[in-house]
Amino acid sequence: MGKFFTKTIATALAVLFAAYILKGIHVDNTITALLVAVVLGLLNSFIKPILIILTIPITLFTLGLFLLVINIIIVKWAASIVSGFTVDGWFAALLFSLVVSFISSVIEGIIGSGAEKDRS
Repeated sequence: MGKFFTKTIATALAVLFAAYILKGIHVDNTITALLVAVVLGLLNSFIKPILIILTIPITLFTLGLFLLVINIIIVKWAASIVSGFTVDGWFAALLFSLVVSFISSVIEGIIGSGAEKDRS
């Protein structure tokens, strides 16, 4: 449960940061960012693997670049589910997915390294 909570908080912070720096991404408030983080987590856990399996031929043909299209679809789908979260275009969705992925990884790395020091 702690790992899910940590990932959700890290993703919510990354969503807020991405909305701050990217044009075309709008998040109403912090609660909306938390909802976006939960929805993205659920979509990435359950729907994205199915999409990846169904699109293996085109992913292989494009040398993996089609995975970016899957990320865009997931972000646009999350925007349609969560009210208060809007994504203005496909390019904004692509940049959003890249920024959120990078920032949440950095935050999780910082939090994870601090938690490992506490256990020692």
